[in-house]
Amino acid sequence: MGSKVEITRLDHTASDLRAFAAKCVDGAQVRRILALAMVLDGLPRHEAAALNGMDRQTLRDWVHRYNDCAIEGLKSRKSPGREPYLKPEQMAELRDLVINGPDLATDKVVRWRCVDLRAEVARRWSVEVHESTIGKWLGELGLTRLQPRPVHPKKDPEAETAFKKTSLLWCAQPSPAPRLAPPIEVWFQDDARVGQKGGHAYIWAPRGARPVMVRDNRHDSAYIFGAICPERGLTVKSRAMLTS
Repeated sequence: MGSKVEITRLDHTASDLRAFAAKCVDGAQVRRILALAMVLDGLPRHEAAALNGMDRQTLRDWVHRYNDCAIEGLKSRKSPGREPYLKPEQMAELRDLVINGPDLATDKVVRWRCVDLRAEVARRWSVEVHESTIGKWLGELGLTRLQPRPVHPKKDPEAETAFKKTSLLWCAQPSPAPRLAPPIEVWFQDDARVGQKGGHAYIWAPRGARPVMVRDNRHDSAYIFGAICPERGLTVKSRAMLTS
């Protein structure tokens, strides 16, 4: 039979430890507290350890932890893990680098990609990581990937604004011939399906023969445009066929 484990911290009795264990949500910490309560009640070390799923040496280690750090010392400590590749000041520098963007003359790129940042990190701090790691770092820095809309290099915003203003003035002017050129309302319907691939359709045979049902293999789409004259009540339609 092993010798009695010496507990030098006596600010909590066995009843106090059991009351604290009843409120604790950490199962591992509860087992250690109950083991110490049994030791305070005078139970042999090997029995107290066996009843709480540990051996005598492990119980001895937890007793020393309790003597040094009280009940808080009985919590499970997490491993700090591997040391980060980049220090906090280096991560801040990486964030500024991404926000400011690359310099075409020195970096030879017009926008940062993960592969470009990977090479830049290796050049600056001699750290070799995968492209996915760069993406994780950017997420941790509060950055996200944004894909801008394509813009034609010869686009002229001023000309576009002037065209809109001219169109509004043209619509507001009275028509010299109301019956021939009244104000119109332009509308369009986007992507109207012509046929449905996989459905059934009839192909008519010569006169007197029975129509044959076949599968509809048409899969074209059309953009339907139209203009309505409010006064004349006429509708003009045009259809542009597009192959999907």
